[in-house]
Amino acid sequence: MHSQLEETMVALSTPLGKSGIGVIRLSGKESLNLMGKLFRSGSKTLQDRSPLVGNIFHPTTQQILDQVVVTYFQAPRSYTREDVIEISCHGSPVLLKAILGAILESGARLARPGEFTLRAFLNGAIDLVQAEAVRDLIEAQTLFQAKIAQQQVMGSLSRRLKPDKEQLIRLISLLEAGIDFADDDVSI
Repeated sequence: MHSQLEETMVALSTPLGKSGIGVIRLSGKESLNLMGKLFRSGSKTLQDRSPLVGNIFHPTTQQILDQVVVTYFQAPRSYTREDVIEISCHGSPVLLKAILGAILESGARLARPGEFTLRAFLNGAIDLVQAEAVRDLIEAQTLFQAKIAQQQVMGSLSRRLKPDKEQLIRLISLLEAGIDFADDDVSI
């Protein structure tokens, strides 16, 4: 599992289907290097949080796959706290699969469902309540469910629970100190 957390991963961020726009996301330390092999925008290079229009090329044939907008989010200021690349391309399933295939061929691996959020949690970008709320937001079937989940993603419940969590941590520390130093005179 640890080695998989070190790998650069890629996934569709939008459902596969006909649409005007489709989004593909990469995360990992090789994201920027990988995009350097596939993306060209004249003489411009990707800069943190500056969308750039250019073309995605197939890595072996060098044929243009699509004209895209690429945005680079430099670690640690990204969702996963790793280097993240978001590719906004035309939403044709054929193009999405071709671009995804080109990225996989260039060295990324396919992300498992929920893995971007898992990395965000493991890297300390979000807590467990927020990670679960992401799933709730994606699965929301009513506007009310979406609203509640969005509030939790933004940390509303985490902020309310923080004082209780801190108090529990202090109590656990005191209990552990009492167990470790049971024969010593440590006042609790």
